[in-house]
Amino acid sequence: MKKVFPYLLMFACLIASHVHAQKTLKEVLKKYNSESVPYITVKSLKEKTSEVILLDARESKEYEVSHLKNAIFVGYEQFNIRKTIKKLPNKDAKIVVYCSLGVRSEDIAEQLKSKGYLKVYNLYGGIFEWKNDGNSVFEKGGVETNKVHAYSKEWGAWLLKGEKVYE
Repeated sequence: MKKVFPYLLMFACLIASHVHAQKTLKEVLKKYNSESVPYITVKSLKEKTSEVILLDARESKEYEVSHLKNAIFVGYEQFNIRKTIKKLPNKDAKIVVYCSLGVRSEDIAEQLKSKGYLKVYNLYGGIFEWKNDGNSVFEKGGVETNKVHAYSKEWGAWLLKGEKVYE
């Protein structure tokens, strides 16, 4: 037992340091976002989905695997504010932008605000929180799916429900 104890102690310390290194979603978003765009929670969005315009600020391969129902793909790397504005003639409409967790969507939402859109929100926790809360997502063609594009192994750790897809 004396020979095993040091290994058990070392293993316990390793696990404790890994758990301590984990951050909360709030801490992650605080690290990457300026919070210049107000968040909307999954719960609040669920109550108002018919009243909002949803914009998906992920890449096309992510959108094709999974997106919120009736979301308009606007992308991130290839985002074009002029093309997006043409799709959104009412600057007073309630717009919710989302991505995987809420980092890329803040960037897109900031651009919309800079063009005079008044009611722009960032979905707190993005599509991951949407799915984690048990809500439906849809693949290309509008078919409901359990798959969610998880972006990367690091970010995919925040997706707790659904089948993770990386490519």
